[in-house]
Amino acid sequence: MTNSDPIPDRCATRSVTEWAFSSSTAYQNPFWDVDVTALFSGPEGESLVVPAFYDGDGTWRVRFSPGMPGDWSVCLQSSPADPELTWEGSFTALPADSRGYLRATPGQGWGLAYESGAPALILGDTTYNLFGMAYCGADVGAFMRRRAEQGFNLLRVRLPVSPFHPPDGYSCWQTRRTWPWGGSEQSPQFDRFSLDYFRTVDRVVAQAEQLGLGLEMIMEAWGFEYPFNQRDVFLPEYEQLWMRYLVARYDAYTCLYIWTLMNEYEYYPDGDWRYNPVADRWAMRMGRWLKANALHGHIVAVHNGPRMPAFAQRFARDPGAIDLILYQEWGTRDRENGWLAAGIEKRIAQSLENWTGAALFAEWGYERNDEFPLLIPGHAYCDAEHTRRGAWRGVFSCLGIIHGFENSWGPFLDLEHDQPGLDYLLIVRQFLLEQIPFADMRPAADLLVNPPEGYSSGYRPLVMAIPSRDTIAAYLPAGGAVQLIVSGDAYAAHWFDPVTGAVREASVSGDVYCSPSGQHAGHPQDWILVLRR
Repeated sequence: MTNSDPIPDRCATRSVTEWAFSSSTAYQNPFWDVDVTALFSGPEGESLVVPAFYDGDGTWRVRFSPGMPGDWSVCLQSSPADPELTWEGSFTALPADSRGYLRATPGQGWGLAYESGAPALILGDTTYNLFGMAYCGADVGAFMRRRAEQGFNLLRVRLPVSPFHPPDGYSCWQTRRTWPWGGSEQSPQFDRFSLDYFRTVDRVVAQAEQLGLGLEMIMEAWGFEYPFNQRDVFLPEYEQLWMRYLVARYDAYTCLYIWTLMNEYEYYPDGDWRYNPVADRWAMRMGRWLKANALHGHIVAVHNGPRMPAFAQRFARDPGAIDLILYQEWGTRDRENGWLAAGIEKRIAQSLENWTGAALFAEWGYERNDEFPLLIPGHAYCDAEHTRRGAWRGVFSCLGIIHGFENSWGPFLDLEHDQPGLDYLLIVRQFLLEQIPFADMRPAADLLVNPPEGYSSGYRPLVMAIPSRDTIAAYLPAGGAVQLIVSGDAYAAHWFDPVTGAVREASVSGDVYCSPSGQHAGHPQDWILVLRR
């Protein structure tokens, strides 16, 4: 064994520790020709096999994050055996004050918590091409710092870059090729990887780690994109090598919140957007493969395209293969009703009925920026009003939320400015952390007296409460009145303004509460009623 960096003899728990080893063997293809792994044995009998990754210049690296304090041993192995890639050693993991990894906790809180036990309220942004933007020279570090300071704690990011978003969305920021494999799109070498690209990814991931900002790492982008839409070219052997390489480089990081197998996974295997049971079988197979090879135990997820059938039905054969559904539903987004984002909570309830895993509301449109050309027609009426009401419909379904903005989600690049709807998301966060015990809240439609005939489905109030009913909240998407099956004189009541975050007293007539009147942005304003016993 020849070590190219100092061998660490101590580290902190839940911190990335790296071992580097060099070999003088002239492998024709070091990514493929030799398999290098490290067996870590912990103080309480833990045994984890972690893959190493080739990082150029005859160097392989192992990244590991111990979960327990105490003395650990390491055994580096290679196949075929290479004496310079064979080694045994030890190190001590010291206790550290860390919240640890994000874990799926179905049935507890809102389904997500840190290893420390603290419930996780997810507020995220969609920045699919963050790594590609950084590779093309954008200052993504300043953007990430701003999001972290604002209270966001998750970014959706694709490891492979998407140069095109149909129907007309070429990435205007792209100044160089962002192909992560060897060769090129025209002549691919899927058994090799672009080290220059991955070193940029390393830099962005390290920034996220320092900021405490979580990343959803999307392993395969849209299935209509090359090479994921050509399974006769992107063979299972290449897919497994790709995922193994990603695991080896990034599985140890605390900022890695979620491994997502594919964005809109139903595009598998041929790039056709439709519900396809074969895609479910692929997701279960790859989910199990990932769990067997990514032993730090991060959340394994899929992101949906088609909303039905329900996910409990899709994954009934092996529900444990997938920990989390990243659920997208845009609600109404037409000229007349785009502001209302109607229908979201109904779709969530249908699609996630009887689902025993965790879920996040991970997409309800990308807020339109009129300063950019309209390349994606479906964004035309996704304005700040749609952003706000969509967010509230998601959280009143008791899910964390991840939105997106045209400034940064895909084809466009304006990382220095925020769009109007972002402020509304910060008010959502304020409400959930300061006004109610969010982790104890559950949907409580049974407390709602059926609204009058005049209510359309998009105007219908949404209700959540803690099991004791000591705290109740009702969201009125367009104001008006709400009648609850509670004794009004047993509660202190106030109205929360989703536009400003202001609070005002509420009065009750019998068991009916009438919201303040008024409009915002040309539409009836939404309000939230909060009752405390």
